[in-house]
Amino acid sequence: MASSLTSNDFQEDAGRGLVSDENALQKHVAFFDRNNDGIIYPWETFQGFRAIGAGYLLSFISAFLINLGLSRKTRPGKAFSLETLMLGVEVKNIHMAKHGSDSGVYDSKGRFVSWKFEEIFAKFARTHSDALTSHELKAMLKANREPKDYRGWVASWTEWITLYNLCKDKGGLLKKETIRGVYDGSLFQQMEREKLATAGKKKE
Repeated sequence: MASSLTSNDFQEDAGRGLVSDENALQKHVAFFDRNNDGIIYPWETFQGFRAIGAGYLLSFISAFLINLGLSRKTRPGKAFSLETLMLGVEVKNIHMAKHGSDSGVYDSKGRFVSWKFEEIFAKFARTHSDALTSHELKAMLKANREPKDYRGWVASWTEWITLYNLCKDKGGLLKKETIRGVYDGSLFQQMEREKLATAGKKKE
């Protein structure tokens, strides 16, 4: 799916539907908290993926794996119960589920680290200063790998390749402003609007 997002789109979405004390990582996942109760259940993750244009299979697999991987980490001390089997992810504790072999753009508390974001493009954007090609993206993923952190390798690869496939432009580029929108969550709001607008035009 080619993206037609602009910087103005992200500015319009800045902070929309988010409480003032959320950090960047919380904003990143808040889109998937479809009923805004602070807990993201698998069906909400599924709904979120469908809302941004992902297919049924990708949405189903993502919902199961993401919630399975993050639930226990964001709900420490929760005794085994029917509630824990529902695999809810607590937005306020999402920083506890941060995996290794990532870009480092979120710090250990989930805050956005601007110089690490700029470093992505300083190091890997060789063809265009404000975008990554598929090859450059894979080079970044390889460079970010921590020794024997196999789970982190898989998590990072899955996140970035999914993002690339959903949001690359017609030239196969993943734009800087698009990636920035992922980190603060505004991209997801815009993708949902685009999908709704496209669906509306088809009905006309």
